[in-house]
Amino acid sequence: MATIHPTAVVHPSAEIDDDVEIGPYCIVGAHVRIGAGTTLGAHVIVEGYTQIGRNNIIYHGAVLGAPPQDRKFKHERSYLIIGDNNWIREYVTIHRASGEEQATIIGDNNFLMAYVHIGHNCKVGSGVVMANAVGISGHCEIGDGANIGGMTGVHQFTRIGKLAMVGGMSRIVRDVPPFMIVEGSPAQVRGVNIVGLRRAGIPEATRDALRKACRWMFFSNLNISQAIEKIRAELEMSAELEHLIEFMEQIRQGRNGRALDQPSRK
Repeated sequence: MATIHPTAVVHPSAEIDDDVEIGPYCIVGAHVRIGAGTTLGAHVIVEGYTQIGRNNIIYHGAVLGAPPQDRKFKHERSYLIIGDNNWIREYVTIHRASGEEQATIIGDNNFLMAYVHIGHNCKVGSGVVMANAVGISGHCEIGDGANIGGMTGVHQFTRIGKLAMVGGMSRIVRDVPPFMIVEGSPAQVRGVNIVGLRRAGIPEATRDALRKACRWMFFSNLNISQAIEKIRAELEMSAELEHLIEFMEQIRQGRNGRALDQPSRK
């Protein structure tokens, strides 16, 4: 059976699995689902139509599934869907989506540190780390394994690619390419996230190829089309290189984001 503190308020329509712990002064709203092994610390609020998976640890004061901060929202039914094995630290806020039957989606094994905010209609992959006070605006996409430094602000409709690393206090107003390190205000590509790639088990040959691709794309006089042509002609292709090229092609073809500025050349 679930363990529910006597001061907690749980709506009768909420579905609470076995082995869930709900701490003091929590509020769990209507049509909420919480999976087995999940723990809610004190003063956690989970609002309606939020689905939380298994074995999540949600710390004190977090607010999950509140209505979106969107003038277009008209109290339509929308969702927040959270996967398994996430650490959600103190005072994190994650809003449900704007738009009928739309969802904000958080994957598995993420670490969201204190005061992180994730806005409506965002899609966060798995294995993502967001340090303290990161702010993610609405409709953003965060790729698997991305690492975002503290107090970074991310503009709406922006993508941060797989295994990218964003330096703390950066201003992200354009898409961040996968596998890259970016930093600054506005942010610029600084190099390849070699440590993250190594930890993810990406082979050395692929890491070396990504270094060359990075140099041609972001530190040369080639435009994106020319850089992609050179990569395909001179490098042994891998799933990671294909993913990087696809991401940059979407930017080149006018996807709603824009590529990060190239660093100034001196």
